Amino acid sequence: MKETTIKIYDGSAGGWGALASTATHLLKSKTPLKNIQTLLKTNQKTGFDCPGCAWGDTKHNALASFCENGAKAVNWEATSKKVTREFFAEHSVSDLDKESDYFLESEGRLTEPMRYNAATDHYEPISWQKAFNLIAENLNQLDSPDQAEFYTSGRASNEAAFLYQLFVRSFGTNNFPDCSNMCHEASGVGLTESLGIGKGTVGFEDFDQADAIFVFGQNPGTNHPRMLDTLRDAALNNAKIVSFNNLRERGLEKFTHPQNPIEMLTNGHTKISSHYYTPRLGGDMALVRGIVKGLIQLDKAAIAGNKPSIFDHAFITQHTQGLDDYLALVNDTEWAFIENQSGITQADLMDIANLYAKSERVICTWAMGITQHKHSVATVQEILNLLLLRGNIGKPGAGAAPVRGHSNVQGDRTMGINEQAPKDLLDAMEKQFGRAFPRHAGHNAVQAVEAMQNKQAKVFIGLGGNFAAAMADTDVTRAAMRNCDLVVNISTKLNRSHITPGKNALILPCLGRTEIDETAKGEQTITVEDSMSMVHGSGGMLDPVSENLYSEVAIIARISKATLGKDPIDWLEYAADHSKIRDLIEKCIPGFANFNERIKKPGGFYLGNKAAERIWQTDSQKAQIISNALPEKLIEDIVAESLPNERVLSLQTLRSHDQYNTTIYGLNDRYRGISNGRDVVFMNAEDIKALGLIAEQAVTITSHWTDGTTRKISGLKVVPFDIPKGNVAAYYPETNPLVPLKSYGDRSFTPTSKSVAVTIAAVKH
Repeated sequence: MKETTIKIYDGSAGGWGALASTATHLLKSKTPLKNIQTLLKTNQKTGFDCPGCAWGDTKHNALASFCENGAKAVNWEATSKKVTREFFAEHSVSDLDKESDYFLESEGRLTEPMRYNAATDHYEPISWQKAFNLIAENLNQLDSPDQAEFYTSGRASNEAAFLYQLFVRSFGTNNFPDCSNMCHEASGVGLTESLGIGKGTVGFEDFDQADAIFVFGQNPGTNHPRMLDTLRDAALNNAKIVSFNNLRERGLEKFTHPQNPIEMLTNGHTKISSHYYTPRLGGDMALVRGIVKGLIQLDKAAIAGNKPSIFDHAFITQHTQGLDDYLALVNDTEWAFIENQSGITQADLMDIANLYAKSERVICTWAMGITQHKHSVATVQEILNLLLLRGNIGKPGAGAAPVRGHSNVQGDRTMGINEQAPKDLLDAMEKQFGRAFPRHAGHNAVQAVEAMQNKQAKVFIGLGGNFAAAMADTDVTRAAMRNCDLVVNISTKLNRSHITPGKNALILPCLGRTEIDETAKGEQTITVEDSMSMVHGSGGMLDPVSENLYSEVAIIARISKATLGKDPIDWLEYAADHSKIRDLIEKCIPGFANFNERIKKPGGFYLGNKAAERIWQTDSQKAQIISNALPEKLIEDIVAESLPNERVLSLQTLRSHDQYNTTIYGLNDRYRGISNGRDVVFMNAEDIKALGLIAEQAVTITSHWTDGTTRKISGLKVVPFDIPKGNVAAYYPETNPLVPLKSYGDRSFTPTSKSVAVTIAAVKH
């Protein structure tokens, strides 16, 4: 096996490297010519929606409307490699568990339903009907519907998600652990409490009109590369792009557009960030507090000089509540405390405040660098306070832009995938179907693991995704899943969740986004919702990789029929004609009037956003400027007090450039200089020296929590990187075993994957 190599990358994001990577993955698919044709239909008017990230489709009508990682996702799904019954006969589950996540998914597409045989430790073929009957039998013999957990990945379509939640609620529970619980839950909670809606308020046209864009806690060059197109256009429009990210990421520094001939031929690039700051992990809330404190000083100086106030008092008076309490809280926060917690100097914070004050239209955009901390909801609300102070919500070129992960994670929530039973949705459903639905809160992802751990939950059904690997505290999560009587995974490819069976387990293979879904009623279209609240139609163009596959909608409908009969609908009738599902969505969810007609529009349609219209769906009918105290101490400071003789660091887990969520496309991380490996930990040079380590030395990472459990990972190589002292970073899902299940965000329950207290030592030989 090749050794992992580490070499500093000094080029731009995109460019020839992106094209070379795309070509490499085309060849890996074994069907490069077919996949080139497929890629050219990605995100097009008559094609399919990219199965990767949730970044929207730009206004540009380019021939190639996909990014490097979108190409990887399409090639990964449209491979000719297959996982057959012969593969499962050859490999036991125990043997497969010794393989890497990359190996599991690289074996190809699942082709027929399989059932786990605990006696032989192998998966064996099962007919579809027997599989559906087995699920129904296990569900219907439960003492309570709340003993089942129904997980949803953001790759599910609107149609699949709506049908799934209708089935689960008809069955009698709101147990909807989903991928939002692991990533952007804090955004939804924070936005809803502050603005009255849990979604971002901006569209692409706002990025064109912004004077400044503040980018918090994200790496678009790897996680949503099409965003770089938007940021590049904004930079060329002279917008100031101010980036706050714990690591210096190449995509936020400079970008060579692969479709720009001049930049490609001259090896040129566009500078993305005009300002770049690297705060401490967990320090973003203090950072924003410092910007606001700077604004207060600028406001006082402006008023003293008989100049207009820095703050938009007309907007604040008409549209907000809570200003006085918040400003008092900011005034009471000492500069020294802000500097220490944020890792940013007062001078730099004053510079940022000046830039913000001089910008009439500002967008704040953020991702999981903000949302995976204990105080993430408060941090989101601090960012919203910053926007509200100058009326930067509900005007052109300004607003809040949380950047979601998987392609339809926002749509899933719109469709009702939410353990906090949405009252308006349930009211509409009860009117439509003439029956009651459960109103009590269900389980989120953390609570689902705890229920399985305590043997209170006995059935787990996963609609896509890879719960066993994606969830925190991997060993605890997998042990909990093994307690179940039945574990069911609806998937396109093999992953870690399939080799985490309960007493019984099923693999139900489904069609991919790229494949034609043809029923007796003809070819079916599905829809997704992106981060900009645009709803797009999507139809596959490839023949299914196997004749023995069902769509996600068809699988859900058949499970529902086997379990509930025709309560409350004839499930198979709706599975055969997705337009009928859209008719139900139109009747139950606001914003979907004339749904079937509107998806015919090229580019889709906008769902609307009341906060963007300055209509606040809060109790007071005003936007809330919310006063949250800064954390007294960050997690590593708390743990350091109990380990006075140790150098305690804060770990964040992150993706490599060759992965999307838990899917590992390859073993390279081009922009960070890593080739042929994932066994690395990025560290500040001063921390490396203080610990007596050297570059590329193998180390053991130990995480520390209050439960007395020892969590360790050994064999990672030290990589010096531009990261603040006291902070380290490593790849997930490999480092998810270090994230304690009980360490989660206040009110969000999101695992604190960006702030894990750790110690690091050389591997003992």
